[in-house]
Amino acid sequence: MTTVRTRFAPSPTGDLHIGGARTALFNWLLARHTGGAFILRIEDTDVARSTQASIQVILDAMTWLGLDWDEGPFYQTERVSLYREMADQLVAGGKAYRCCCLPEELEAKREAAMKAGLKPKYDRTCLQRKAAWPDRPFAIRFFSPDEGKTVVEDLIQGRVEFDNTELDDLVILRSDGLPTYNFSVVVDDVTMKITHVIRGNDHLNNTPRQIQIYQALGCPLPKFGHVPMILGPDKKKLSKRHGAQSVMEYQKMGYLPQAVANYLVRLGWSYGDQEEFTLQELIDKFTLEAVGKAAAAINPGKLDWLNSQYIKRMEPDELVQKVLPFIEAKGHSIGDLDLLRKAILSFRERSKTLVEMAHLSEFYFCEEIAYEESAAKKFLTGESFPVFEKVIASLSKATVLDKGRGHHLVQELAESRGEPLVKIAQPLRVALTGRTVSPPIDEVMEALGKEKVIKRLQRAMEYIGAK
Repeated sequence: MTTVRTRFAPSPTGDLHIGGARTALFNWLLARHTGGAFILRIEDTDVARSTQASIQVILDAMTWLGLDWDEGPFYQTERVSLYREMADQLVAGGKAYRCCCLPEELEAKREAAMKAGLKPKYDRTCLQRKAAWPDRPFAIRFFSPDEGKTVVEDLIQGRVEFDNTELDDLVILRSDGLPTYNFSVVVDDVTMKITHVIRGNDHLNNTPRQIQIYQALGCPLPKFGHVPMILGPDKKKLSKRHGAQSVMEYQKMGYLPQAVANYLVRLGWSYGDQEEFTLQELIDKFTLEAVGKAAAAINPGKLDWLNSQYIKRMEPDELVQKVLPFIEAKGHSIGDLDLLRKAILSFRERSKTLVEMAHLSEFYFCEEIAYEESAAKKFLTGESFPVFEKVIASLSKATVLDKGRGHHLVQELAESRGEPLVKIAQPLRVALTGRTVSPPIDEVMEALGKEKVIKRLQRAMEYIGAK
């Protein structure tokens, strides 16, 4: 059997969009599932818009998602001589021809055709040229068949037919010597021995043109599969109003790569009712037959849920390293990773993203916490002053402050004052965290440690005194 060879071929004109990332994932999974090869190709012949920064962003995004490639990255700008050679081959075989029509001449032909109610196709002036060639640069056009149909046997969309009368003699090599998309992609896929072309459904209309070029070159066709588009939650075309669109935006928002990969694959692909997959499970179970024809709508809530599941299951030491950059981005220098470990474990069950986890646990690392206005007004009062005094006095005598000691101390205070536990715990919580919601107060006290607890209670007493 022929080894499966798939490819991902982004244009480096911006960030890696989630639609492109899903296409890359499908190609990568098909290659890994079949024991084939996954090739990365950078389609950078749009010299005016392609940038090195965009290339790096694409490589970084794929690396972050865990999509390793077996060959490449290949760059089209380094293969221009090959495209020219293949174009000349088509000209020599009568499958293409030179065209020296100027842009203004082509525009005039287009307007005249539209005025006459005709499809604005090129009228083959240069194919029929009898006069001497003018001294000007020329492009090369493909000689497209006028009769019959071109059929795409699509692995996902099914059989799709195109009337050849609808297809134009497209330019395959511009006058500057650079190839157009439909030509360069065929030459690349032929020379790289690509067996499966899996890409977005927006490329389906390009496929009959490419099939004709394959046939003109005398090369076997790959198998085509066009995946449905990704829509916003409102079932409309994905746009900035729907939130994050690029892979690296999701990274900055604190999502884990495993969760993003799981989420993207499930946009258009399914395996029964299963929602969560490890990367290895996706490799084992992925098939193109399970990719649907209909467009898939993003569901931010589903991504949040998936991400929270991955956070809960992640090894604590690994989670520490994942959260650390987000804490540091808030201006905190973390010298005590043990404190960070305790902090994130106290929020692991309730955090949807690493950003949320960093925000919730930030109070552990502040030199001076800020009190929420309503919380301070309600709980940092003269009534709380003696509670803080007793806690400080008790802790000053203690040699260690662990969770058990903290719980016992709060319980003992509540019993001695004849008050419910919450009456003691809430003022302490606000004094230590600045908020009314936090992990259990005994966990907070253990994580902060004796000295920091005393220091924060003293500051709360100063705040009450000044108020």
